[in-house]
Amino acid sequence: MPIRLLIVEGNARDARAAQRAANGRITSEAYADALVALAPDARCEICLGADNGPPAPLESYDGAVMTGSSLNLYDGGEAVTRQIDLARALFAARVPFFGSCWGLQVACAAAGGDVIRNPLGREIGFARNIALNDSGRAHPMLAGRPAAFDAPCSHIDIVVPPAGAVTLAANAMSAVQAAEISCAGGKFWGVQYHPEYSLSEIASIIARRAAALVEEGFFTAIGDPQAYAEDLRALDAEPGRRDIAFRLGIGRDVVDVAARRTELRNFIEAWVRPAKSRRGRA
Repeated sequence: MPIRLLIVEGNARDARAAQRAANGRITSEAYADALVALAPDARCEICLGADNGPPAPLESYDGAVMTGSSLNLYDGGEAVTRQIDLARALFAARVPFFGSCWGLQVACAAAGGDVIRNPLGREIGFARNIALNDSGRAHPMLAGRPAAFDAPCSHIDIVVPPAGAVTLAANAMSAVQAAEISCAGGKFWGVQYHPEYSLSEIASIIARRAAALVEEGFFTAIGDPQAYAEDLRALDAEPGRRDIAFRLGIGRDVVDVAARRTELRNFIEAWVRPAKSRRGRA
């Protein structure tokens, strides 16, 4: 029997339209492709979380994933509150629940935590030197990760976890890069970075935000982010390009697709499949 996964798209309508114009697909579609590459038997159903609820009862899914988003929790509005309500419902339904970046932030807010603008500023491109703590080294979501690693990222907000949350990893930019959150009898695994992103997706984000990144000091001239993005696209096409990896200062944990998607694979194999089996759906 196939694995049935709910993919909650975090972006509102305008952001989705911009993504489709730039990349030909929206965040949730790219996320679904990454999950199916890891689990060919997965059947993914997309829910536009900012607009409406899931297409079927939550209990009918073997797992749920919430994507990143250009929204900010503290701005409020229906697009935000709908997704917080959906996260609370996923906790209550006890569906295996995973999220990247925005997904972590929504789950945190749903469980009583907070989300704030990072006083250290934006973290974009790659989150560097993410270090596992003792809980992280023992946690199944992070099995196979080294003691410290880099990962694709793009965020300016960070979480203040709710009571009872277990922080699993941190770096100099965020005290919570990975966490487990429990609420209403359910559980969530999440990361502030993006294990689902390809290098080309990071390239697209940097290219679209080129002017802002120059203004914020990440690059010195408007052409620099475009050149950086082109390097990422070239490395995505030819992962063996050691010259580019060296120039960008990234290693196997970013360049190798299997290593980059460690958390997604662990979510499916260590949680979704066993939970599916216990429910008699194997």
